[in-house]
Amino acid sequence: MLLFLLLVFVFCLLGVSAGVLTGLLPGFHVNNVAVILLSVSSGIAPFFRFLSGYGFSSETVFTLISVFILSCSISHTFLDCIPSTFLGAPDPDTALSVLPAHSLLMEGRGYEAVSLSAIGSYGAILFCFILFFPLRFVIGTPLEGYNLLKKIMVFVLIAVSILMIATEKGRIIVHKKEKKGLFPSIMGMLFAVFVFFLSGVFGLIIFNIDATSPVGLSSSILFPALAGLFGMPTLIASLKSKPVIPRQNISEPVFDKFGKKPSFLSIVSGSVMGVLVSIVPGITSAVGTVLAMNVRGESDKKQTIITLSAVNTACAFFIVIVMFIILRARSGAALAMMNLITVSEWKDVSPPQVLFYLLIAILFAGFLSYFLTLKIGKSFAKSFDKIPYLLMIKSTILLVTLLVFLFTGFIGVLVLSIATFIGLLPVEWGIRRSHCMGVLLIPVILYFL
Repeated sequence: MLLFLLLVFVFCLLGVSAGVLTGLLPGFHVNNVAVILLSVSSGIAPFFRFLSGYGFSSETVFTLISVFILSCSISHTFLDCIPSTFLGAPDPDTALSVLPAHSLLMEGRGYEAVSLSAIGSYGAILFCFILFFPLRFVIGTPLEGYNLLKKIMVFVLIAVSILMIATEKGRIIVHKKEKKGLFPSIMGMLFAVFVFFLSGVFGLIIFNIDATSPVGLSSSILFPALAGLFGMPTLIASLKSKPVIPRQNISEPVFDKFGKKPSFLSIVSGSVMGVLVSIVPGITSAVGTVLAMNVRGESDKKQTIITLSAVNTACAFFIVIVMFIILRARSGAALAMMNLITVSEWKDVSPPQVLFYLLIAILFAGFLSYFLTLKIGKSFAKSFDKIPYLLMIKSTILLVTLLVFLFTGFIGVLVLSIATFIGLLPVEWGIRRSHCMGVLLIPVILYFL
């Protein structure tokens, strides 16, 4: 037992290291790592034959690989705030944080944005450990919340879609005389509807496309689609604006005497929405953040960053818990783990033994990732003003395109290009990019219909 726990910590440390890499490389998601590890897992197992002498089976090795994947997933949700802040190159899950984080960067407070994100993510992990045990009884037996939710799933998805569009605050001015009044707000909502349905039609088309990697790798066609809808438009916008990045101040976030309570509310609301994201298919962290911000009311850009980070990390946490309650995988990482280990339904009061090890990995990975995020974020902030910003943006665009080609071939590059054109629409019109999540929501709604 002691040796196995030691191996859990070792694989967790390795997973966190991989999460740092995926978090810092725009466009390279933990799901890609999970797919690669799943495909080579049978080849990895023989290297750990020595464990059989200690009573460990091949199932033990696959559990350790799952610990690696989960730790990578948790670490990724911490570290991905750095490229979204300093490069404007977000994951789909962090797309909403670009504007507030980039705004702080332009004020010389990029490290503060990273610190706020780390606070949101680590706070979510701590709160989720309080929340996950009661959640098991709400979702599973005796309340059977998930079974009740399945019966009204389509209505939930439609309601979420309507709420996203109805809360759009972008104002599109067609004529200069119409700067005031309801017309610009109505136009903003209409443009949001257009982007939502355009993304949905795009999603319906690409789900019937089979992309093949030229080097034998495996990835979903959603990889280039989401990279184009969310990542590329921000990078291109950065190239067009050619901003002058000021020297960064290395200072911790400063809250006024009322600041800690809003931050706590941001973590709580974000964590609760992370539960929704982990249960309802088609709902992403970006959508969860929109819902969380509407539930808790108006807040500043600091609280937006904290909320989104909390949603993102809470989602990675609860996807694992939900996997053992409803036996469904809601992410590529969870799907890989379900194919590696025996996922038994959590029916008793105490969690299954495998879940116990995974919870240890989450807590340890979150602890390490918090301090690594602050350390690496500080290093970025100290040297960022000396780095050629435009060259970094161009290099990032090339890197994302290269990764798309390696994982999905020329078809993926074509999907990436079309998705980028769609993703540029909300950037140009000044509406929320979360409406592009119609790429998932509309196909899922039609599936449940």
